[in-house]
Amino acid sequence: MTVDMPTRQALVVDDNLVNRLLAVRMLERLGWSVTESEDGESALSFLAQHSCALVLLDLSMPGVSGESVCQDIRHHDDTTRIVAYTAHAHPEEIRRLTAIGFDGLLVKPVTLDRLVEALTQLGLYPLSGAAA
Repeated sequence: MTVDMPTRQALVVDDNLVNRLLAVRMLERLGWSVTESEDGESALSFLAQHSCALVLLDLSMPGVSGESVCQDIRHHDDTTRIVAYTAHAHPEEIRRLTAIGFDGLLVKPVTLDRLVEALTQLGLYPLSGAAA
């Protein structure tokens, strides 16, 4: 059974604690309620029980990769916005990630301005009543 969560719910998936906390803090500053996951397997377990408006997903993780997580999400959910974040992105990589099912891409280090730009492009910012 899926439990619906507010449209401000986000999931940040990254095996690197510093990167994960940075993304969490930026999203919280923008008014999001954020859940953290350190790997793809736990992210998929969480998403089996909860819905999120946004998943911020590191591509390079041990075990289940970010690409595999995205593909799994897309098998049953085409409404959650999934944003990849990675250390590099070439045009052909962006096309490939889009074909897999990612809605956007952020290049590390992620800044608040770039995060706001990505969320705005996806129609997820501004949020009514959000503190920016």
